Amino acid sequence: MTKVLDVLTGNPVAKAVGKQLGVPQATELRRGRTLPTGDVVLAVLEGSGATGNATREALKSLRVSPVEAVRDVPAARTTGEDGRAVPPAYSTKIGALVLDATAVATVAELEGVRAVLRPALRALGASGRVIVVGTAPELTDDPEAAAAQQALEGITRSVGKELRKGATANLVLVSTETTGAALASTLSFLLEGRSAYVSGQPWRVLGAEPGVVPADPAAPFAGRVVVVTGAARGIGAGIAEVFARDGASLVVVDIPAAGEALTKVANRLGGTALQLDITSPDAGAKIAAHVAARHGKDARIHAIIHNAGITRDKLLVNTDEDRWGSVLEVNLAAEIRINEVLLDPLVAGGLAEGGRIVGVASTSGVAGNRGQTNYAASKAGVIGLVRAEAPLVADRGITVNAVAPGFIETEMTDKIPFATREFARRFNSLSQGGKPVDVAETIAYLAAPDSGAVTGQVIRVCGQSQIGA
Repeated sequence: MTKVLDVLTGNPVAKAVGKQLGVPQATELRRGRTLPTGDVVLAVLEGSGATGNATREALKSLRVSPVEAVRDVPAARTTGEDGRAVPPAYSTKIGALVLDATAVATVAELEGVRAVLRPALRALGASGRVIVVGTAPELTDDPEAAAAQQALEGITRSVGKELRKGATANLVLVSTETTGAALASTLSFLLEGRSAYVSGQPWRVLGAEPGVVPADPAAPFAGRVVVVTGAARGIGAGIAEVFARDGASLVVVDIPAAGEALTKVANRLGGTALQLDITSPDAGAKIAAHVAARHGKDARIHAIIHNAGITRDKLLVNTDEDRWGSVLEVNLAAEIRINEVLLDPLVAGGLAEGGRIVGVASTSGVAGNRGQTNYAASKAGVIGLVRAEAPLVADRGITVNAVAPGFIETEMTDKIPFATREFARRFNSLSQGGKPVDVAETIAYLAAPDSGAVTGQVIRVCGQSQIGA
């Protein structure tokens, strides 16, 4: 029974049956540092706002040579045999559309968005990308301009739900200060397969400084210490694997009970293991001491990834203080205390200037979830922590962000009751669950040395879940 829906999407005959039954059909997603197959199309809309220079500069720095967009305007339409107007079309499938709409300042100018999207969506290939670049509405003084820019979010989220075959749509909001260099890491992530399970999300890239551009794009964390908590298995081990792949000097952390599994992860990835209860009052000091002892007294942490977490699910009416408090302590309070220690510039082995803090929230913290009031509280708290802490450390070049995973395929999710699991797995725009690597790739992007213009953000890695996203 547990594989019924998988069977219904597994071969052509079964797929046809599944389709008749209304079972969403999953497409194998493009992952890794691979660019889309087919041309990258660039459209820069005219208007009274920005010029699109940052977008052009970012694509140029990524060595992407875009082609001109096809636009559905009356003059470009032909007449079919039935007498109906036929919109213009691309001659081949395209890999991605980058639409710079920063200049849109009126409701009427939104027509340009439709004119570009209509032919592009028809031509978009499998695992294609739609990236809309807009101006952050809160930075716009004119009410109509703010309304028009906010409309871009509704357009992008809706497009994401219309796309098929593993294609995604995302919105990147910039400011007049955003440079091409600052925008480049975000456009690179969204174009590549690293963003496979991220869709329908708004991103804010508001700073001018990108941070440090790595000498080797394939090893952006070379010579940099990265600490990952809850790294013995599941998503945490997946996070550690991606950082090791990208050249990081790893410190993996987990509870003593998971010591054997943790050691295996550390040995396999060439890192060091720290067995630690992160809820202990001296957890932050022990992490810093470990870094100084293993990597040198002058070593500093480039990034700490707060992945450790627990669930103790019950309806609230059946939740006592122990079940409530343990989840909040592990998932939220421990992170606050550890950050406080590592952010002290006088602590040996603490966080470096220009360092990165990345928390792991959850879509449960966004939308809530039945039987998870304690868990949802803790993950919503992580979101609040990110938003509050980011501006406090911005002058040190430190960024604070979080990811909010949706349904990610792990050993833990295999234990979820069948009906609940399959609903969560399929009820998103990509019609499938994500993989630990999807969370890991998003975290690595946020932690990248050249992602310094992205802070205070919570990115949902949920395939654009139909609930809360």
